[in-house]
Amino acid sequence: MIKIKFPPKKTINQIENFFIKKGLGILVSESKKRKLKVNEMKSETIYRPELRKLFNLYHYVIAHKRTTILEFGSGWSSLIFNIALSELKLKYSVKVKKLRRNNPFELIILENMKKYLNISTKRILEYQKKLKLKAKAKTHPNFSDVEMTTFEGRIATQYKKLPICNPDFIYLDGPEQFNINGKINGINLGHPDMMPMICDILKLEYYFTPGTIIVCDGRSANVDFIKTNFKRKWKHINDKKNDQHIFYLCAPILGKFNKLQIEFYNSN
Repeated sequence: MIKIKFPPKKTINQIENFFIKKGLGILVSESKKRKLKVNEMKSETIYRPELRKLFNLYHYVIAHKRTTILEFGSGWSSLIFNIALSELKLKYSVKVKKLRRNNPFELIILENMKKYLNISTKRILEYQKKLKLKAKAKTHPNFSDVEMTTFEGRIATQYKKLPICNPDFIYLDGPEQFNINGKINGINLGHPDMMPMICDILKLEYYFTPGTIIVCDGRSANVDFIKTNFKRKWKHINDKKNDQHIFYLCAPILGKFNKLQIEFYNSN
């Protein structure tokens, strides 16, 4: 199996220089802007890039040689994922052809806010053109409404339509809490004292191959819900300093194709 490789410790100045060298100086400038909250209840908060979190996400994808990313929600992270996958594609496209990965170097975004999905998709296209990448990862933007539901008798939420893919990296930073349809026993998450509670990852759990990594941005209540209901063997790390949770599926290898996948992750 693989070991979780944590991001190297860097000062904020070092992280800023890292992104500037990548041609992403806009991340630095945008991160310094005053945070504006127009109307949180209507999901119109202006989100600034959080450089340390984005640096961590880039590292997790690169260091663990991920091939397919499923992102719940979208934002600056979508751009970072696309760039990281593009770099991996340039370096490992030949090796990955030997694996049973039908969505190699692809980012699949699942979003319940068309506004943010359009912004994220446009941003990726602009930077692919600007940076003149030698290899370009594919991005598949998917819109889906989110509805109230139950999971094993507990009130939760689910996306009405999921994209067909089997990711080896999942980023949980959605859905938008204040845009969820329906009620269960009169409960809807639109109340500001409620919190996100998706169950989609749990429903897909047995499809994930050993070695799969999940990173959650905050959402500690949802993380607890997922952790409590997982059926397979997962390692959980709580990065309290960066408000990120990391899960690693350390279940037994499924067969020869999964074995090749793990060997690829561990190769130099």
